[in-house]
Amino acid sequence: MNPTLQTAIQRQRKILAGWLGTALASLAAECRTAWPDRNELESRLRHGLDELPYCKYLYLLDNRARQITANVTRAGLLADQHGRDRSDRPYLAEALAGAPFSLSEAYISRNAKRPSLTAVARISDDQGTLLGYLGADFDLRELPATQALYQQPEQWLQMKGDPAIRAGLFHQERVNSALDQHMDEALALVNELMTVHGVFHAKLHFSSSRATLWVMDDPYRYRLHGAADLADPNLCLAYPRRAYPADASVPAERVREVLAGFKALRFMDETLYLRSGSLNLFNGMVGLTFSCDGSHYMPWDEFLEKSLSFWTGTAG
Repeated sequence: MNPTLQTAIQRQRKILAGWLGTALASLAAECRTAWPDRNELESRLRHGLDELPYCKYLYLLDNRARQITANVTRAGLLADQHGRDRSDRPYLAEALAGAPFSLSEAYISRNAKRPSLTAVARISDDQGTLLGYLGADFDLRELPATQALYQQPEQWLQMKGDPAIRAGLFHQERVNSALDQHMDEALALVNELMTVHGVFHAKLHFSSSRATLWVMDDPYRYRLHGAADLADPNLCLAYPRRAYPADASVPAERVREVLAGFKALRFMDETLYLRSGSLNLFNGMVGLTFSCDGSHYMPWDEFLEKSLSFWTGTAG
């Protein structure tokens, strides 16, 4: 996981831990005074749900992590959970190791198969002897939406593809596709669509002679065009004229250079060649997938700085 994504996740976890830690500590103190009366403990857990509006289940475990109450829910008690041994569950690891409060990593729940979190508070008597644990389960989709949208960092990212394709790389060679035969016309047309007709993301599949386009007027649906469409300038008539976006990361006059870079990589070698290339005007990222099935994602200006010798491995 990249550092920026990890930071975004940890920020949200910190917010949740701050909220849950206080609420669970208060409820754990109430439960301690009723220990180990099951009926009284379940009654207090029912009241505890009022202080934890997004909680799915509350339950109590003894000092061996065996459940001594039912699962308490807003719909009632799940009595079949009484006596369950939770000692091997990953979300209890920190609590069993002595942490007074812990918030688990997200996991897929056993029953609902949905992303979930569990918060655990240790419960001790006045002498510090461990009585047990208070557990609270949360469905991620029901938690308050405090997190900001994750922003993908604009930096080079390389991903390896299918090992079987890489192993057979030197037993294949590029086959001239229908799109290859009309490369200059197709790239000129895509440049026009991106700079004048509102296309903000284009992916050119050179080997399979097609393109997928996303437009600002309808960003949730892509348009698919084959080689014949991409060789016909009339295609522009199907896309209304739009001003080039002021907040685009890629200058309009540099789009053509990026597309020309795709052409150079497509024909650079008969064994190692570009299978598909994409450009997004807003995040400024170029995506490349090669015949070895390896993929690269990099900022457009960094892409333009690379020579063919860099991609073929012959740079000095």
